[in-house]
Amino acid sequence: MTQRPLDSFDRRILAILQVQGDIGPAELSELVHLSGSQCSRRLQRLKAEGYVEQTVAVLSREHLNLDVTTYVLVTMRSHSPENTEAFQKRIRSNAQIIECASLTGEADYLLKVVTKDLASYNAFLVENLLGAPEIATVRSSFVLDRFKSTTALPLDFL
Repeated sequence: MTQRPLDSFDRRILAILQVQGDIGPAELSELVHLSGSQCSRRLQRLKAEGYVEQTVAVLSREHLNLDVTTYVLVTMRSHSPENTEAFQKRIRSNAQIIECASLTGEADYLLKVVTKDLASYNAFLVENLLGAPEIATVRSSFVLDRFKSTTALPLDFL
């Protein structure tokens, strides 16, 4: 489907959805100042064009007793297709790894890991990364405090 340029109403709909994904159509139309049917059509179009990939609930780490967040820099032994495939399979199969990005620079990957406590992080590290034959080095940095955490993307570039 071809994408049309987004107007100010589309951008407002996207901005609201990023912070309140479960908003009802009536409340959304009030905030955007469009009729419910216009809002609904625009929202369906934005979804169909791929602007909205999915709608999810952001769960409370505190309520789930996930008190430790760690960023882990991983350097691979080699970049062979076999090592890369083994590493990606390892990462995808572990629920404690909530994000993984391939990097430029000194490390090859950056992982974001959430665990219950330091003991569970240590167990995760030993069982999943330190003994992995495709991994050369692992460096961990623990999050001490989080003063900004958002899933909202900037809409200034549309």
